Amino acid sequence: MDFEYTAEQQALAKRVGEFAAEHIAPYRKENDARGSYRPGLLPELAAAGLFGLRVPAAYGGLELDAASAGIALEELAAADLTVCFPVLNAALVAGVLAGNGTPEQLSGWLPPIASGTAIVAVCLTEAEHGTDAAGIQMRATPEGDGWVLNGEKTSIMSTAYATHALVFARTGGQGAHGITAFYVDLDSPAVSRERLSDLGCRAGGRGRLVFDGLRVGPEAVVGKPGAGFVEVMRGFAFSRALIALMAIAVGNAAIEEAIAHAGSREAFGQPIGRYQSVSFPLVEYATLLRGARLLAYEALCKADNGLDPRIPSNMAKWWAPKVAMEAVHQALLTLGHLGWSEDGPIAQRLRDVIGLQLADGTAGATKLVVARHLLGKENAP
Repeated sequence: MDFEYTAEQQALAKRVGEFAAEHIAPYRKENDARGSYRPGLLPELAAAGLFGLRVPAAYGGLELDAASAGIALEELAAADLTVCFPVLNAALVAGVLAGNGTPEQLSGWLPPIASGTAIVAVCLTEAEHGTDAAGIQMRATPEGDGWVLNGEKTSIMSTAYATHALVFARTGGQGAHGITAFYVDLDSPAVSRERLSDLGCRAGGRGRLVFDGLRVGPEAVVGKPGAGFVEVMRGFAFSRALIALMAIAVGNAAIEEAIAHAGSREAFGQPIGRYQSVSFPLVEYATLLRGARLLAYEALCKADNGLDPRIPSNMAKWWAPKVAMEAVHQALLTLGHLGWSEDGPIAQRLRDVIGLQLADGTAGATKLVVARHLLGKENAP
């Protein structure tokens, strides 16, 4: 067991950290106030190779292992959580496509993702089907040798920027095995989109997509008809650990800001860090964040070694966002009026990180996965 980065991972962390410090962190508040990324950010992410983290090298990507993808997303999230979502989507979608696409599909789909000319969204959630993802109702109806997609997806990150999407629609009966995955071009009059107004991650472009008779050919089907839900659930075993690391990075950034404040702010003649009521809560959350981080990397390392990552990945997904949100809250209390102010460094982080308790599965959904593994399906909820 090795807790140190490899030389390649150290170089990756340094490169992405420097990129984030120059191209992302200075614009975090500006992006939040405007509700969108600054012009030029997405091409800069593409030029840095960040859309190709999990794309095979043969298709123009970096072909990083899962742990290295986590390292890159940690560096980005520490600078601005919101910027992570198109990068995360690219990693998740590229993995699903690479594992299920034909050579012809991959040669057409993966190079644009790696180069950033295709910004991808994951279209699973519906207004009445969030956690109950296997119950989605959007239909794909056979027509000729292709399909016609009708229905609505909502709470889709990167809606405002996406050019393509991995869309899940019902092609068969009820339940998970009646769902098929389609990779589609969103530049069509048959697709309309609407931005949603959010508490946090305002620049992330979360929104609603309506498909009104979108016609796609047979080449749009990812894998086999009826296998779409199973494949995205496999992808979540990877992406849930990445989301945990994104949350942890936000929590650590806030705790670091609180520690710096505790060393410089004086009260009653000494730095406030000298008071246990200030320093001990920061120690507690630094400890919890470190534990959650190890759990997330356990999941990614298991995936890299061909082992089942679902238990640690789902454990990390329910725990890390909760710990991170509480850590940011504690940092806000430590900074006092500076933490409460939107002009300070903490308030946006708190608004942003709350959403990760919902993304890619709630605590209830992820605990259910763990319960069924630990107790067996016959003895679990």
